[in-house]
Amino acid sequence: MLRRQSARESAARTYARALPIVPVRARGLTIEGADGRRYLDCLSGAGTLALGHNHPVVLEAIRKVLDSGAPLHVLDLATPVKDAFTTELFRTLPPAFADRARVQFCGPAGTDAVEAALKLVRTATGRSGILAFTGAYHGMTAGALEASGGAGDVRVTRLPFPQDYRCPFGVGGERGAELSARWTESLLDDTKSGVPLPAGMILEPVQGEGGVHPAPDAWLRRMRRITEARAIPLIADEVQTGVGRTGRFWAVEHSGVVPDVMVLSKAIGGSLPLAVVVYRDDLDVWKPGAHAGTFRGNQLAMAAGTATLAYVRENRLAERAATLGARMLDRLRCLAAEFPCVGDVRGRGLMIGIELVNPESASDPAPPDTSASLPGAGARPAAPALAAAVQRECLRRGLIVELGGRHASVIRLLPPLTITDEQTDAVLDRLADAVAAVAAEPVVHP
Repeated sequence: MLRRQSARESAARTYARALPIVPVRARGLTIEGADGRRYLDCLSGAGTLALGHNHPVVLEAIRKVLDSGAPLHVLDLATPVKDAFTTELFRTLPPAFADRARVQFCGPAGTDAVEAALKLVRTATGRSGILAFTGAYHGMTAGALEASGGAGDVRVTRLPFPQDYRCPFGVGGERGAELSARWTESLLDDTKSGVPLPAGMILEPVQGEGGVHPAPDAWLRRMRRITEARAIPLIADEVQTGVGRTGRFWAVEHSGVVPDVMVLSKAIGGSLPLAVVVYRDDLDVWKPGAHAGTFRGNQLAMAAGTATLAYVRENRLAERAATLGARMLDRLRCLAAEFPCVGDVRGRGLMIGIELVNPESASDPAPPDTSASLPGAGARPAAPALAAAVQRECLRRGLIVELGGRHASVIRLLPPLTITDEQTDAVLDRLADAVAAVAAEPVVHP
């Protein structure tokens, strides 16, 4: 099967290259391959599987729709299944947002929802520019790519996203976040900056593909004040951070920020394709049919999504993710203290990143008048070869992890919110063993 896949499928395939397995059964955290091997899945469909594989409540919800004889394709018509999903979705939203919210069902992928959100704010404001951030990832369609960190020819103004380990200003911490905010204000208020008032600002409360960088809460509140004061709609991309992943149901809740627009996908479909845009009612200026999608009425995904949202809410899985994530970070930081090739450990809830660096190279020099222990000072060069080696060693030990970050040097952990304490220990043990194995072998650094 792997040989046929390689011969028949596009060169654009990604996960299949690093993870040469053929899944045939799955339940919760565990995947079984065609060769009979079992794996602990900390990729979770790139964060899609909030409840893991084939959770009973999700399967039951899908069976119920199938057995009812309800239509599976309804475009944007009202159905009991859609009404139940919308009701449950609004129940989970921050109250100050839900009270004035409208929901739009668009194409089935997160990138479709991003496109709809960008088009919405441009239509509502009559402006065209977009503010986005270095390291961002918003999808693979044209508009979403323009707002992402790897874009080329763009109509988007790029702003520095604050982070500690590789701070764009070399200082990290509160000072780095303050400089990022000041840069944003200056760009918007300087009449000679070359940046006209934009249609919107889009950001991720935790950058995922960019290397797992949580936005500082105070900085996020500052971005809200900056945009609100200038009538710039703020778009929160919660495609990967939503549904309890970061320790709150929606990641913006950590900071108390109420955005104007939220982009939602991945976990809201309970493992099936579903994406929506939720936005403030005064932005609802669409003409009928101004933005549509043939598959916006996916009834099975809505049923699976309703079951998932309700299960996460009723079982307080966001709180569980916060507790378990803190425990995992503590242990992983002990790993960083033991192995110099682990440069940084960061994350929020069950969205965790471990950055691999070249321990034989000199650290970046600390800025003048700073301490080498200051966040943002003394980062070593990224080591993508080491990260890839750790990923391979993890797979040999029955653990599936993803790579991310600027140079694909960050090991990413996105386990389901239902992971048990025992499974957590097994994941950390296998990861630690893989890091130790790679650290003991010479690796050729690019």
